[in-house]
Amino acid sequence: MTVQSAWNEYLANNTGYWGERHLRDHQNLSQAGGQPKKRGIGLTVQGVLYPLLQLRMIDINAETLTDWQKQEAQSRANNARQGFEMFRAFWRWCGQHKEYASLIDAQAVENQDLRKKVPNRKAKKFDVLQRAHLADWFNAVRNLSNPVIAPYLQGLLLTGASREELAELKWSDIDFKLAAMWLKDKVDDEGRMIPLPPYLSSLVIALPRRNEWVFSSPTAADGKLAEPRIAHNRALDAAGLEHVTLHGLRRTFASLAEWVEMPVGVVAQIMGHKPNATAEKLYKTRPLELLAIWHGKYEAWILEQAGIEFAQAEQMQGLRVVK
Repeated sequence: MTVQSAWNEYLANNTGYWGERHLRDHQNLSQAGGQPKKRGIGLTVQGVLYPLLQLRMIDINAETLTDWQKQEAQSRANNARQGFEMFRAFWRWCGQHKEYASLIDAQAVENQDLRKKVPNRKAKKFDVLQRAHLADWFNAVRNLSNPVIAPYLQGLLLTGASREELAELKWSDIDFKLAAMWLKDKVDDEGRMIPLPPYLSSLVIALPRRNEWVFSSPTAADGKLAEPRIAHNRALDAAGLEHVTLHGLRRTFASLAEWVEMPVGVVAQIMGHKPNATAEKLYKTRPLELLAIWHGKYEAWILEQAGIEFAQAEQMQGLRVVK
């Protein structure tokens, strides 16, 4: 008997008992993949549980599960952890049913060596997008139906701003001629001025001007975007990516900035972090033009990894300081 047969009965047995989202998570993580996406373009991604479901019940042991976790955790750690938790609950359910209990090694999911390979739920290092995820993430986000949330999410990744800083951006805070914007932060009362790189600028210009807020919402009480997490989670599911929080997009900026060798001080100044070293605190005040060179280089590299063609970004990538 294959694991898939028992899994199908497990899902059928819990349909109507589980919530809709919980059931959909089980279906997504066990799907074969390769089917046209219901939202956006492209094909669905194979779920982390699918390889296990193709095996026979008697072939599942601690070693098999350990190898599976090591493989899946390399590219989608959070999905690997979530998949293990689902499989463990399923395996325990099998152990309670006589038609399956005699076929399985019930202790396989309790093995300590296996548990050590399961990614930690609270590990912040997993709450980022990797370079290999950018194409799928941008594709899913750009296909969101909400014309405000899509630019907002891309803005978080491209600026390293916190969700509140970007959500509170007003049209009066943007200078398109200077290619700059003011963000309110916790370090300086007056906030900070950071570059508005070309691609992000094109997204912002196209937004509807309903009120004073750049990322407006006609349904929110205060008129600005209130809850973008739901749409972001939907995009992650559509792309088959592990869960990343909105703050994780801020961490992603700091992480991926290393690929273009952006100086740590430049990263901190754009993100609004307090300077650490004495030299940073007392001597370095970088002008907007210098920040823009590095920020434009970062944006151009991100778009290249995402497979997005944008002529201005390519021009920015070639900028050099002229002495």
